[in-house]
Amino acid sequence: MATPVKGPASYFPSIEKKYGRPIAEWKDLIHASPLTKHMELVTWLKTEHGLGHGHANALVAHTLAEAGGR
Repeated sequence: MATPVKGPASYFPSIEKKYGRPIAEWKDLIHASPLTKHMELVTWLKTEHGLGHGHANALVAHTLAEAGGR
């Protein structure tokens, strides 16, 4: 049996289903943004792209962690 996904990535299936974009596309948007701080990016995803706070937070946390904090 597969190990359940934990942490921010556990939100990814519901993010893709709810907003209709693959996670790679959201990550590309985050990387392309001139913003660099976690909460700035979360606020931007919420206001400009209509994401809920938990989904935006999960995407930003995972993306920044992969990038080494940007």
